[in-house]
Amino acid sequence: MIKDKKKAGVAGAKYSEEEKTDLFAFGKENYKLLLLGLACIVIGFILMVGGGSDSPDIFNDSMFGFRRMTLAPLLILAGYAIEIFAIMKKTKE
Repeated sequence: MIKDKKKAGVAGAKYSEEEKTDLFAFGKENYKLLLLGLACIVIGFILMVGGGSDSPDIFNDSMFGFRRMTLAPLLILAGYAIEIFAIMKKTKE
């Protein structure tokens, strides 16, 4: 914890290493998990892109494939689960 309450509001105040870690809401591991979850979500949405046809007269069956109908939504849901876990995970003190 910050011992001197006046330090908390002063710009340019000098903090010890212990006090610096108390200023962040999450630890290093939480941020890594947040980035991993975000990457899963982005990859899931990228996997859903495409599948359209150049001509409206031709039906393209590829939009109902495994990748777009199953894999991508599961990857997005996994990404959101990782995000929730990363936010809820307590940091080691």
